[in-house]
Amino acid sequence: MRLLSLLQGVPRPVLIRETALALLPALLTLGLLLMATQPAYRTLIENERDWSPYEYRALAQDLQTYQIARLDPTVSVDERQRSWLRALSSTGTPGQFTDLGSVESFGEARLESINRDLQLNTDLSIRRAIMTALRLNAQADTYATKISEKAIDALQRLRFALILAAGLTGLMSLLLITRALLMWRAERERRSRREARQREALSLASHELRRPLQSLLLASDLLRHAQSAEQRQHLLSLIEDSVVQLDSRADLTRLNDLYLDVILRVQRTDLRLLVQRLAARRVDVCVPETPLIWPVDANRVRQVLENLVENALKYTTGLVEVQLRLVGNRPEITVRDYGPGIPPALIERVFLPYERGPQGLDDGHGLGLALVRRYARAHGGDVCLSHAPDGGLIATVRLGEPSTLLSELSRPERAGAAAGS
Repeated sequence: MRLLSLLQGVPRPVLIRETALALLPALLTLGLLLMATQPAYRTLIENERDWSPYEYRALAQDLQTYQIARLDPTVSVDERQRSWLRALSSTGTPGQFTDLGSVESFGEARLESINRDLQLNTDLSIRRAIMTALRLNAQADTYATKISEKAIDALQRLRFALILAAGLTGLMSLLLITRALLMWRAERERRSRREARQREALSLASHELRRPLQSLLLASDLLRHAQSAEQRQHLLSLIEDSVVQLDSRADLTRLNDLYLDVILRVQRTDLRLLVQRLAARRVDVCVPETPLIWPVDANRVRQVLENLVENALKYTTGLVEVQLRLVGNRPEITVRDYGPGIPPALIERVFLPYERGPQGLDDGHGLGLALVRRYARAHGGDVCLSHAPDGGLIATVRLGEPSTLLSELSRPERAGAAAGS
């Protein structure tokens, strides 16, 4: 019953294929035995009787007995006649001689010649008949030897076929076991990769949820002490924005789309709005005077900028500068800090998950820059780090045409809330 319950979840084509492979060794063995042992089987069946040249020896003895009776004067005429008739009866009934045609094919002696000579019943013809009978008996011995050799050869072929069938069955079983082990290992590796991807997605989600949660907690705490309606309205806007960001980053049904395979929800957005919201006490923002409209997933670009600014603030106590401009008909955003920078050998490594640069002012998990590059490339661009001529580090994000234009948001007002005001 347990086996049947396990098989219920197996697709029918897979079940048929695996069943056929499981039966293959038995079918191969059966087919090989049928083909290889059939000739040997026929040979053994055809010679299943214990063939012996007894009739041919008896014929030679009967003729010799008659010859002796002819030469012995003490033998009566009646006894001599009975001896002649007994020999004549043997030569006159070819049916009692097994495989007579095959025996006669091994030489020139013929039963018919013996019968003719015996019927002449002269001294010369009887001697000739005896000599022919002895030669026929020798031919029968040769035939018996050939039959034995054929039977031995058939048994050897049968033995070889059995050994070959056993060897091929063992080899096929070994191959099937090896295949099963390889499939088991591949499945284990797929499961391990799937679990690793799930852990990575959860780690990235946890990393990205931290900022809106902190903002939500801070705005909630400040709301308790707000003294004017204008302050309360501003803090409520911050709370609403944090809730929208939490919703866009914590959809458990889309973790792969959000953090691993990155499927974008694109619409044309004024990038200035995404950059301007970064302005803070230690963050200086510079944007063009005219709108810079570009097809982006606003939530993902916002995460890119937040990670870069947060990363820059970790490595300096000074000012962080964010600039948006149009370079070669494509938008470019730079985030510059005046910290110590990082060694050139680490510039590319910091984009790998769980890789971190030198010890900053705050601890990190090494996930932010990996996610930044993933989102930038999903938008048809990239991100790179370089050292500023007068000290510090510059992170440059170039945006292109998004590689995945899934669909525009079904609710434009939600996108507007995500972009922020």
